Amino acid sequence: MRREYDESDARVRPGRRGSRPRSKIRPAHLDAVPGTVIGVDRGRLAVHMDDGVSLTAVKARELGRRGLVVGDRVGVVGDTSGQDGSLARIVRREPRATELRRTADDTDPTERVVVANAQQLAIVTSLADPEPNPRMIDRCLVAAFDAGMDALLVLTKGDLASADALRDSYDPLGVALLTTTMTTVGEDRTFTGLDELRERLQGRSTVLVGYSGVGKSTLVNAIVPEAHRTTGIVNDVTGRGRHTSTSAIAFDLPGGGRIIDTPGIRSFGLAHVNPEHFIAAFPDVAEAAAEGCPRGCTHESEEAGCALDAWASTPDQRARVVSIRRLLASRAEGDAW
Repeated sequence: MRREYDESDARVRPGRRGSRPRSKIRPAHLDAVPGTVIGVDRGRLAVHMDDGVSLTAVKARELGRRGLVVGDRVGVVGDTSGQDGSLARIVRREPRATELRRTADDTDPTERVVVANAQQLAIVTSLADPEPNPRMIDRCLVAAFDAGMDALLVLTKGDLASADALRDSYDPLGVALLTTTMTTVGEDRTFTGLDELRERLQGRSTVLVGYSGVGKSTLVNAIVPEAHRTTGIVNDVTGRGRHTSTSAIAFDLPGGGRIIDTPGIRSFGLAHVNPEHFIAAFPDVAEAAAEGCPRGCTHESEEAGCALDAWASTPDQRARVVSIRRLLASRAEGDAW
């Protein structure tokens, strides 16, 4: 007997991409809760929510390759209770107000964002053990000014050497400078200059950078005792400190504001810095350069037709131009230190 066929006998092989086309429309996540990234550790991000809860989150796939760093303002969905074992998702990153960036060296085109949305860069350097490195300070200043951040020079171990030379060098740039000293008697530590540092940090987001061994983590522990940052010592042979902080992490200050402790740095490339953007950090100098300098002027010397020499008619202005050119030379030297 011959069998009758109907529609149920049809066999349709689904397409290679599935039976239903994938939508490119992504959810708006209007219910995402705002917060700030305060730590990054192997794909897990510590987030402090605006409602006071701290939690662990992962980056949602829809963010693609967009990186997240300490200081980023984000939107979070999922379990935002912050309870043990809970895990939320970061689905949105808000536009950054500032980005502190660096490259591996001055020939490396790949930029790395160190922190986001910081308002102030505190460059921590010791006056001795290890000796201060003006080139490191200059490079960090260039990065700060290029990012639109205020700069603060924090000198530690003030009992071992004078800060006068550094003060004379950076006063023309308008860089705030303060000195701290730690005295240890038994298990008790006493700091000089810590109150002034607290005032400078109050109500602002500040990132600390500097060599290992200069005392960044010691300062953080003094200002935020519950931070419990590991501190190290300086090698007597190399004069360098051992890396004790392995990742950037942010801490809320008791009276408002936030500090971000970063790992000790060995290099600070400035391949990403445009000299014109850097000059713009000094409005009076930028105005003089715009009015008198030829197109493409690097502002490094009068021989190239730079108008800054004619503008610098007072001792203070001349000192300012010399300091700015020193920073530009640091950018153009072609190596990281």
